Amino acid sequence: MTTTGMITGTTTAPAAGPARTSAGMTESERTGAHTDEAASLIAGARDRIDALDDRIIGLVQERMAVSAVIQDARIASGGRRVNLSREMEVLAHFRAALGKPGTSLAMTVLELCRGRV
Repeated sequence: MTTTGMITGTTTAPAAGPARTSAGMTESERTGAHTDEAASLIAGARDRIDALDDRIIGLVQERMAVSAVIQDARIASGGRRVNLSREMEVLAHFRAALGKPGTSLAMTVLELCRGRV
């Protein structure tokens, strides 16, 4: 592809520019970095985060399955689906490990595992 200069009438080839990703963005644009070195570091760290997120999702799904077994056993024995004292223990555990945001995370995990009460 070439461009024609409007004033001089010359024809020039477009600049090659930085390599672009499949989404049409440079690695620096995609990562928000200002240097290639930082962009590379960020891209690698994001790959690691994506892998960690996949593991977290797998663990939550495993927790959901174990929770379903517990709920089924509790209901089959004549108990309630949810044990509130146990949920308070889980909330306290997350809060102690992660601070106040841990409580929100625990609430989400509990909701995923038992459904809304």
